[in-house]
Amino acid sequence: MNRNLIAVLLAVVTAARALPQTSKPSAHSPATLRIGLWTLNHDNDATVSSAAASVAAIRMCETCAAARLDHQTLIRAENAALLLPGNNQAAAVTLTGAVILTAHGQSLSLSNPVRISARNGALVFSVTLPVETYVERVVASESGPADTTESLKALAMIVRSFALHQAHGHADYDLCDSTHCQLLRWGSISSRQVAAHAATLATSGETLWFHGQRAAAWFHQNCGGRTASPSEVWITNARGREAANKPMPWLTSRIDTYCTASGTREWSASLSLNDLTAALAAAGLARPGWKSISVARRGESGRAVALLVGATEIPAEDFRLAVGRALGWNKILSNWFELSSQGDQFVFHGRGAGHGVGLCQAGSAAMAAQGRDSSQILAQYFPGATVADEATGRAWQSLRGQGFVFESLDPAAADYLPQLVQALVEAESRSGLQPAAPITVRAFPSTTAFRDATLAPGWVAAFTEGNWIATQPLATLAARKLLRPTLRHEFLHALVESQAAAGTPLWLREGLVEAWSGDAHLTTFTPSLKLEAVDRALAHASTEAQSEAAHRAAGWFAQRLLDRYGRGQVVIWLRSGMPVNAISNVSQ
Repeated sequence: MNRNLIAVLLAVVTAARALPQTSKPSAHSPATLRIGLWTLNHDNDATVSSAAASVAAIRMCETCAAARLDHQTLIRAENAALLLPGNNQAAAVTLTGAVILTAHGQSLSLSNPVRISARNGALVFSVTLPVETYVERVVASESGPADTTESLKALAMIVRSFALHQAHGHADYDLCDSTHCQLLRWGSISSRQVAAHAATLATSGETLWFHGQRAAAWFHQNCGGRTASPSEVWITNARGREAANKPMPWLTSRIDTYCTASGTREWSASLSLNDLTAALAAAGLARPGWKSISVARRGESGRAVALLVGATEIPAEDFRLAVGRALGWNKILSNWFELSSQGDQFVFHGRGAGHGVGLCQAGSAAMAAQGRDSSQILAQYFPGATVADEATGRAWQSLRGQGFVFESLDPAAADYLPQLVQALVEAESRSGLQPAAPITVRAFPSTTAFRDATLAPGWVAAFTEGNWIATQPLATLAARKLLRPTLRHEFLHALVESQAAAGTPLWLREGLVEAWSGDAHLTTFTPSLKLEAVDRALAHASTEAQSEAAHRAAGWFAQRLLDRYGRGQVVIWLRSGMPVNAISNVSQ
């Protein structure tokens, strides 16, 4: 190791030890959330069945034994009970395994546990998702084409904070899948999934805090040039709805020049007296017979806080939601509007989209496009708030090494920095590859935290995706004498993935890591798998033994390739694609 580099590392370690401890009393941090499914549909019946080539199970009560779900089953709601085939009744059923759920002409394939109950003659569906899976799907559902890495990371932290830091008012699940909570699309959203996954993984477990306390957080599409405070939107009223008027210094109304950098989003709508009368009556806000609407009060941002409908004062946000539900969400886009009447038509001219509280997605995307990172974005929309680990309240500390960034909640973990440097040096030497960008290594404080963040199986000591590496506690790996070989292996993964061309077979990428990791068993090992079966085995291993056999096989084939053609040629193929004759030669 370079002596100058060692000196730099020692200085970094000393500085890290001097950092103040910011741990807070630990509070319960759930690993899963119950998410309401199809919450706007109110289905009376649904069918459930096992997905193809899968075994699913159904349980009729909390203490009942699970039975195999081997045929399509119709479930109906009758008041608060479920009716099942054979005149059976149940208060609720739970489905596990890969199932297909069909209702209102739509079918979904689900692999997470599903609970079905009934309320007021309608089925109630909830799906238990890992927190990070939920965050990823919401980020994919709520983000837009203007978002890039840093704005998506900021959104992921706010989505997670919203989910975990406040009550959402549902009796049968923690959050719903509609915009009442946060929009979650259950179907394929492949165009946003990859970027959302990366942003969620990079911020795993991170939420918003203010002066050592978990902070409430919201986001919206477009603030129109100025954000709103919560008290402008969610006000106490005679109907007894929960208010958001307690002091939230991190959620003040602020001018946002980023949102309007490319122009102000303006909108207009003309709505008839009859349509508005029906919408407000359906929401229980105003009885028919009124003839006029005016803004009764405005907040500091300029948004309407309360409207006078005839002689009845109603919250402007309730008005916006009632119109959206009855007439479409493309009518009244925000509460920042002027209005006038023309005969039996009411004309609205407004700016922005959404409630205006917290993170402005348009402004966040503009900040990211200008080179601002996620911490700067959050500072703009949540002044005075900080990001910390949800379970511990500690902020992640970042330390830089040669070619990597090391993240830990524990400053003492900097003692392991020299071993990380050596592991990367060895990975570079064995592969001949250099990192195209700094590799991030995040050491989680516990095995549970590592698994919750990565969803990796129990036998995995570390996890790499792209140029991001997650590890179990370094002290645990060091105690088992696995720290340097594990990090060398993961650095090799990051190096190989940074060079691999699209379509490079999994067996080659995984196999090169195995071969360069120096597995001595490869010289005496004879794979039981044919080359054409290795990719499938790598992707679908369900046990540690299956995974190990698949990786050994990949390493054996990759080593044959290296022995026959040399490292330089194999690296060229890694970057550009494997020729057919080389694959044939190595598989013989």
